Amino acid sequence: MLHIGCHLSSSKGFAAMGKTALSLKADTFAFFTRNPRGSKAKAIDPRDVEAFKALWPAYGTIPLVAHAPYTLNPCSSKEEVRTFARETIADDLAKLEAIPGNYYNMHPGNHLGQGAEQGIALIAECLNAVLSPDQSTTLLLETMAGKGTEVGRTFEEIRELIDRIDAREKVGVCLDTCHIWDGGYDIVNHLDAVLTEFDRVIGLDRLKAVHLNDSKNPLGAHKDRHEKIGEGQIGLAALGRVVRHPALKDLPFILETPNELPGYAHEIEMMREAAETGSHE
Repeated sequence: MLHIGCHLSSSKGFAAMGKTALSLKADTFAFFTRNPRGSKAKAIDPRDVEAFKALWPAYGTIPLVAHAPYTLNPCSSKEEVRTFARETIADDLAKLEAIPGNYYNMHPGNHLGQGAEQGIALIAECLNAVLSPDQSTTLLLETMAGKGTEVGRTFEEIRELIDRIDAREKVGVCLDTCHIWDGGYDIVNHLDAVLTEFDRVIGLDRLKAVHLNDSKNPLGAHKDRHEKIGEGQIGLAALGRVVRHPALKDLPFILETPNELPGYAHEIEMMREAAETGSHE
């Protein structure tokens, strides 16, 4: 069975997100740990967590995917920006211990002209300060489209970053279909080859989640503009092959398409059908 959900608002807590996800027929979901543009995060209410556990059938079996705010840049050229990123990630990881065993996804950062090598070194420095072998949450580095000075535009950059992290057993990867397509990885015509390359460079054992998105852009555009499933340059048939692929099919898939809740419900139903029947080939 396909494990799929979408990004949900965390403003009303976990129980509210769980109820919404169930109404969409999702069995996982993603949420921002705080406003995606940054701000202080509310404390997690233990009573809310217990209410969520009671209503969520998949609790403890299919991971949820928390998402760090977009404003974090652990490889900024400004020390105060790097400090903010480090303190925010540490705070988020501490809070997520209230719902142990899930994922914390982050964009690696933007080197802002310092060069990818320096960017990778600074991100690793940040993560080495906050990751612990004892934590229950796995931090996921997201594959990026290569827009501007993003770090993580190639599998090699992600691998180099992982290799510099001490508690690397607590680090995985979230593969974003729009991002890698925009980054030049042809998942439409050569999905097997792309995943073979991922396995060679990073290792499929590190791949923990997939952001399932279509793209407004042609292959290799390096622009990162998500589109609704089946309305972009990747297409429904190719994304159906993604969710059915033996190396991916058991992972949590998170929709980040430009939709409201009814649109997500439609895409969840559509992708479940594609996963089970292959009828959209």
